[in-house]
Amino acid sequence: MFTQQFMNALAIGSVYALTAMGATLIYGILGILDIANAGAYLIGAYLGWYIYYGTGSIVLAFVISIIAVGVLGILIQKFIYSPILAKPNTLSIIPLVAAVGLFTMSSDLVRLICGPYSLSYNYDFGVTSIKIGSVVLVPAWILIFALTAVLLLILWFILNKTKLGLAWRATANDTEIAKVCGVNTSNAMALSYILGYGFAAAAGIMVGILYNSITPALGEVPSYKMLAIIVLGGLGNPLGTVLAGLIIGFTEVFLSAYTSIPIPKDAIAFVVLIIMLLIKPEGLLGQKNKV
Repeated sequence: MFTQQFMNALAIGSVYALTAMGATLIYGILGILDIANAGAYLIGAYLGWYIYYGTGSIVLAFVISIIAVGVLGILIQKFIYSPILAKPNTLSIIPLVAAVGLFTMSSDLVRLICGPYSLSYNYDFGVTSIKIGSVVLVPAWILIFALTAVLLLILWFILNKTKLGLAWRATANDTEIAKVCGVNTSNAMALSYILGYGFAAAAGIMVGILYNSITPALGEVPSYKMLAIIVLGGLGNPLGTVLAGLIIGFTEVFLSAYTSIPIPKDAIAFVVLIIMLLIKPEGLLGQKNKV
Protein backbone atom coordinates (compact mmCIF):
# COMPACT_ATOMS: atom_id res chain seq x y z
CA MET A 1 0.00 0.00 0.00
CA PHE A 2 2.75 2.44 0.97
CA THR A 3 4.77 1.73 -2.17
CA GLN A 4 1.69 2.19 -4.36
CA GLN A 5 0.97 5.56 -2.76
CA PHE A 6 4.62 6.52 -3.09
CA MET A 7 4.60 5.86 -6.84
CA ASN A 8 1.31 7.72 -7.25
CA ALA A 9 2.70 10.69 -5.34
CA LEU A 10 5.87 10.67 -7.44
CA ALA A 11 3.82 10.73 -10.65
CA ILE A 12 1.58 13.58 -9.47
CA GLY A 13 4.54 15.54 -8.11
CA SER A 14 6.34 15.15 -11.45
CA VAL A 15 3.35 16.59 -13.32
CA TYR A 16 3.16 19.49 -10.85
CA ALA A 17 6.85 20.24 -11.34
CA LEU A 18 6.53 20.27 -15.15
CA THR A 19 3.40 22.43 -15.02
CA ALA A 20 5.00 25.04 -12.78
CA MET A 21 8.40 24.99 -14.51
CA GLY A 22 7.24 27.34 -17.26
CA ALA A 23 5.99 29.95 -14.81
CA THR A 24 9.28 29.63 -12.91
CA LEU A 25 11.43 30.22 -16.01
CA ILE A 26 9.29 33.19 -17.01
CA TYR A 27 9.35 34.74 -13.54
CA GLY A 28 13.09 34.25 -13.33
CA ILE A 29 13.67 36.34 -16.44
CA LEU A 30 10.74 38.78 -16.57
CA GLY A 31 9.66 38.95 -12.94
CA ILE A 32 5.98 38.30 -13.76
CA LEU A 33 3.64 35.56 -12.61
CA ASP A 34 2.34 34.10 -15.85
CA ILE A 35 -0.99 32.47 -15.00
CA ALA A 36 -1.54 32.01 -18.75
CA ASN A 37 0.92 29.10 -18.49
CA ALA A 38 -2.02 27.06 -17.16
CA GLY A 39 -3.75 27.87 -20.45
CA ALA A 40 -0.81 26.25 -22.25
CA TYR A 41 -1.40 23.17 -20.08
CA LEU A 42 -5.04 23.09 -21.22
CA ILE A 43 -4.36 23.80 -24.91
CA GLY A 44 -1.58 21.21 -24.97
CA ALA A 45 -3.92 18.55 -23.58
CA TYR A 46 -6.56 19.24 -26.24
CA LEU A 47 -4.12 19.66 -29.11
CA GLY A 48 -2.47 16.39 -28.11
CA TRP A 49 -5.86 14.66 -28.08
CA TYR A 50 -6.71 15.80 -31.61
CA ILE A 51 -3.28 14.87 -32.95
CA TYR A 52 -3.40 11.46 -31.27
CA TYR A 53 -6.81 10.64 -32.71
CA GLY A 54 -5.85 12.06 -36.09
CA THR A 55 -2.56 10.18 -36.45
CA GLY A 56 -2.79 7.33 -33.95
CA SER A 57 0.67 8.28 -32.62
CA ILE A 58 1.10 9.44 -29.05
CA VAL A 59 4.71 10.40 -29.84
CA LEU A 60 3.54 12.83 -32.54
CA ALA A 61 0.92 14.13 -30.13
CA PHE A 62 3.62 15.03 -27.60
CA VAL A 63 6.15 16.41 -30.10
CA ILE A 64 3.76 18.56 -32.15
CA SER A 65 1.92 19.86 -29.08
CA ILE A 66 5.14 20.81 -27.28
CA ILE A 67 6.47 22.65 -30.34
CA ALA A 68 3.17 24.34 -31.28
CA VAL A 69 2.36 25.50 -27.76
CA GLY A 70 5.98 26.61 -27.27
CA VAL A 71 5.71 28.78 -30.39
CA LEU A 72 2.43 30.15 -29.04
CA GLY A 73 4.31 31.14 -25.89
CA ILE A 74 6.88 33.07 -27.93
CA LEU A 75 4.08 34.94 -29.75
CA ILE A 76 2.42 35.82 -26.45
CA GLN A 77 5.71 37.11 -25.08
CA LYS A 78 6.49 39.10 -28.21
CA PHE A 79 3.12 40.68 -28.86
CA ILE A 80 1.55 40.95 -25.40
CA TYR A 81 3.99 40.87 -22.50
CA SER A 82 6.93 42.68 -24.10
CA PRO A 83 4.85 45.71 -25.21
CA ILE A 84 3.30 45.92 -21.73
CA LEU A 85 6.65 45.72 -19.94
CA ALA A 86 8.24 48.19 -22.39
CA LYS A 87 5.89 50.97 -21.32
CA PRO A 88 7.41 53.30 -18.70
CA ASN A 89 6.08 53.17 -15.15
CA THR A 90 4.04 50.03 -15.78
CA LEU A 91 2.52 48.78 -12.53
CA SER A 92 3.75 45.30 -11.62
CA ILE A 93 0.18 44.04 -11.37
CA ILE A 94 -0.62 44.84 -15.03
CA PRO A 95 1.18 41.79 -16.53
CA LEU A 96 -0.54 39.58 -13.94
CA VAL A 97 -3.95 40.96 -14.92
CA ALA A 98 -3.08 40.35 -18.59
CA ALA A 99 -2.04 36.78 -17.74
CA VAL A 100 -5.32 36.11 -15.93
CA GLY A 101 -7.20 37.49 -18.93
CA LEU A 102 -5.24 35.27 -21.33
CA PHE A 103 -5.92 32.19 -19.23
CA THR A 104 -9.64 32.96 -19.01
CA MET A 105 -9.78 33.56 -22.76
CA SER A 106 -7.97 30.28 -23.48
CA SER A 107 -10.43 28.32 -21.32
CA ASP A 108 -13.44 29.94 -22.99
CA LEU A 109 -12.02 29.40 -26.49
CA VAL A 110 -11.41 25.71 -25.79
CA ARG A 111 -14.97 25.41 -24.47
CA LEU A 112 -16.41 27.11 -27.55
CA ILE A 113 -14.29 25.26 -30.11
CA CYS A 114 -14.07 21.79 -28.55
CA GLY A 115 -17.31 21.72 -26.58
CA PRO A 116 -18.01 21.64 -22.84
CA TYR A 117 -17.88 17.86 -22.48
CA SER A 118 -14.98 15.69 -21.38
CA LEU A 119 -12.79 13.85 -23.87
CA SER A 120 -10.90 10.62 -23.21
CA TYR A 121 -7.51 9.63 -24.55
CA ASN A 122 -8.18 5.91 -24.06
CA TYR A 123 -4.50 5.28 -24.74
CA ASP A 124 -3.72 1.57 -24.88
CA PHE A 125 -0.42 0.72 -23.22
CA GLY A 126 -0.87 -2.93 -24.11
CA VAL A 127 -0.96 -3.94 -20.43
CA THR A 128 -3.14 -2.72 -17.58
CA SER A 129 -0.40 -2.99 -14.97
CA ILE A 130 3.22 -4.02 -14.47
CA LYS A 131 4.12 -6.07 -11.42
CA ILE A 132 7.61 -5.82 -9.97
CA GLY A 133 7.79 -8.00 -6.87
CA SER A 134 4.96 -6.87 -4.63
CA VAL A 135 4.67 -3.50 -6.38
CA VAL A 136 2.06 -2.98 -9.07
CA LEU A 137 2.88 -0.10 -11.42
CA VAL A 138 0.37 1.69 -13.61
CA PRO A 139 1.85 2.13 -17.13
CA ALA A 140 0.84 5.81 -17.14
CA TRP A 141 3.12 6.35 -14.13
CA ILE A 142 6.10 4.96 -16.02
CA LEU A 143 5.32 7.27 -18.96
CA ILE A 144 5.20 10.26 -16.63
CA PHE A 145 8.45 9.30 -14.84
CA ALA A 146 10.31 8.76 -18.10
CA LEU A 147 9.07 11.86 -19.91
CA THR A 148 9.53 14.12 -16.90
CA ALA A 149 13.11 12.88 -16.46
CA VAL A 150 13.88 13.44 -20.16
CA LEU A 151 12.40 16.95 -20.23
CA LEU A 152 14.15 18.03 -17.04
CA LEU A 153 17.46 16.65 -18.31
CA ILE A 154 16.98 18.64 -21.53
CA LEU A 155 16.25 21.73 -19.46
CA TRP A 156 19.34 21.19 -17.30
CA PHE A 157 21.53 20.70 -20.38
CA ILE A 158 20.20 23.83 -22.10
CA LEU A 159 20.53 26.04 -19.04
CA ASN A 160 23.96 24.80 -17.98
CA LYS A 161 25.76 23.61 -21.10
CA THR A 162 24.72 25.96 -23.91
CA LYS A 163 25.34 29.62 -24.76
CA LEU A 164 21.60 30.21 -24.85
CA GLY A 165 21.31 28.82 -21.33
CA LEU A 166 24.16 31.07 -20.21
CA ALA A 167 22.26 34.00 -21.73
CA TRP A 168 19.15 32.96 -19.81
CA ARG A 169 21.03 32.80 -16.52
CA ALA A 170 22.70 36.15 -17.12
CA THR A 171 19.40 37.78 -18.05
CA ALA A 172 17.62 36.24 -15.07
CA ASN A 173 20.36 37.54 -12.76
CA ASP A 174 20.31 41.13 -14.06
CA THR A 175 18.70 42.05 -17.38
CA GLU A 176 20.27 45.48 -17.71
CA ILE A 177 23.81 44.32 -17.01
CA ALA A 178 23.30 41.40 -19.40
CA LYS A 179 22.31 43.83 -22.16
CA VAL A 180 25.35 46.01 -21.50
CA CYS A 181 27.56 42.92 -21.76
CA GLY A 182 26.11 42.11 -25.18
CA VAL A 183 23.78 39.28 -24.16
CA ASN A 184 20.85 38.76 -26.50
CA THR A 185 18.13 39.05 -23.86
CA SER A 186 15.36 38.66 -26.44
CA ASN A 187 16.54 35.15 -27.24
CA ALA A 188 16.77 34.36 -23.54
CA MET A 189 13.18 35.50 -23.03
CA ALA A 190 12.02 33.45 -26.02
CA LEU A 191 13.76 30.40 -24.52
CA SER A 192 11.75 30.81 -21.31
CA TYR A 193 8.48 30.80 -23.21
CA ILE A 194 9.15 27.98 -25.65
CA LEU A 195 10.41 25.72 -22.86
CA GLY A 196 7.84 26.86 -20.30
CA TYR A 197 4.79 26.58 -22.50
CA GLY A 198 6.09 23.39 -24.12
CA PHE A 199 6.58 21.73 -20.72
CA ALA A 200 3.07 22.76 -19.67
CA ALA A 201 1.65 21.22 -22.87
CA ALA A 202 3.45 17.94 -22.12
CA ALA A 203 2.08 17.95 -18.57
CA GLY A 204 -1.45 18.49 -19.88
CA ILE A 205 -1.19 15.45 -22.16
CA MET A 206 0.24 13.33 -19.34
CA VAL A 207 -2.65 14.26 -17.04
CA GLY A 208 -5.10 13.46 -19.84
CA ILE A 209 -3.57 10.00 -20.22
CA LEU A 210 -3.26 9.41 -16.46
CA TYR A 211 -6.88 10.27 -15.64
CA ASN A 212 -8.26 9.47 -19.13
CA SER A 213 -10.27 12.68 -19.11
CA ILE A 214 -9.81 16.29 -20.23
CA THR A 215 -12.31 19.14 -19.96
CA PRO A 216 -12.19 22.91 -20.60
CA ALA A 217 -11.82 23.33 -16.83
CA LEU A 218 -8.60 21.29 -16.82
CA GLY A 219 -6.36 24.31 -16.24
CA GLU A 220 -8.29 25.88 -13.37
CA VAL A 221 -6.68 23.99 -10.48
CA PRO A 222 -3.13 24.15 -11.95
CA SER A 223 -3.52 27.92 -12.44
CA TYR A 224 -3.48 28.60 -8.71
CA LYS A 225 -1.61 25.53 -7.50
CA MET A 226 1.21 26.53 -9.86
CA LEU A 227 1.60 29.79 -7.91
CA ALA A 228 1.94 27.91 -4.64
CA ILE A 229 4.63 25.67 -6.14
CA ILE A 230 6.82 28.41 -7.63
CA VAL A 231 6.62 30.50 -4.44
CA LEU A 232 7.35 27.46 -2.29
CA GLY A 233 10.35 26.53 -4.43
CA GLY A 234 11.79 30.05 -4.41
CA LEU A 235 10.65 32.44 -7.12
CA GLY A 236 12.52 31.86 -10.36
CA ASN A 237 14.47 28.80 -9.16
CA PRO A 238 13.99 25.74 -11.47
CA LEU A 239 15.45 23.21 -9.00
CA GLY A 240 13.32 24.64 -6.23
CA THR A 241 10.25 24.20 -8.43
CA VAL A 242 11.02 20.50 -8.93
CA LEU A 243 11.42 19.99 -5.18
CA ALA A 244 8.28 21.98 -4.40
CA GLY A 245 6.23 20.05 -6.96
CA LEU A 246 7.33 16.75 -5.44
CA ILE A 247 6.67 17.97 -1.90
CA ILE A 248 3.15 19.08 -2.81
CA GLY A 249 2.47 15.82 -4.64
CA PHE A 250 3.66 13.65 -1.76
CA THR A 251 1.87 15.74 0.85
CA GLU A 252 -1.45 15.60 -1.01
CA VAL A 253 -1.33 11.87 -1.64
CA PHE A 254 -0.17 10.76 1.80
CA LEU A 255 -2.41 13.11 3.77
CA SER A 256 -5.40 12.02 1.68
CA ALA A 257 -4.54 8.33 2.03
CA TYR A 258 -3.52 8.11 5.68
CA THR A 259 -5.38 10.91 7.46
CA SER A 260 -8.88 12.34 7.60
CA ILE A 261 -7.72 15.93 7.24
CA PRO A 262 -10.86 18.12 6.95
CA ILE A 263 -9.73 20.29 4.04
CA PRO A 264 -10.02 19.76 0.29
CA LYS A 265 -7.07 17.99 -1.34
CA ASP A 266 -6.37 20.93 -3.65
CA ALA A 267 -6.08 23.30 -0.67
CA ILE A 268 -3.21 21.31 0.86
CA ALA A 269 -0.70 23.05 -1.43
CA PHE A 270 -1.49 26.38 0.19
CA VAL A 271 -1.34 24.98 3.72
CA VAL A 272 2.15 23.68 2.94
CA LEU A 273 3.05 27.04 1.39
CA ILE A 274 1.90 29.03 4.42
CA ILE A 275 3.83 26.80 6.82
CA MET A 276 6.97 27.05 4.70
CA LEU A 277 6.75 30.83 4.38
CA LEU A 278 6.44 31.17 8.13
CA ILE A 279 9.66 29.15 8.50
CA LYS A 280 11.56 30.27 5.39
CA PRO A 281 9.93 33.31 3.70
CA GLU A 282 12.21 33.17 0.64
CA GLY A 283 11.06 29.63 -0.23
CA LEU A 284 13.03 26.40 -0.39
CA LEU A 285 15.88 27.59 -2.63
CA GLY A 286 15.09 31.28 -2.97
CA GLN A 287 17.41 34.15 -2.13
CA LYS A 288 16.32 36.69 0.44
CA ASN A 289 17.23 39.64 -1.72
CA LYS A 290 14.89 38.38 -4.49
CA VAL A 291 11.77 37.94 -2.42
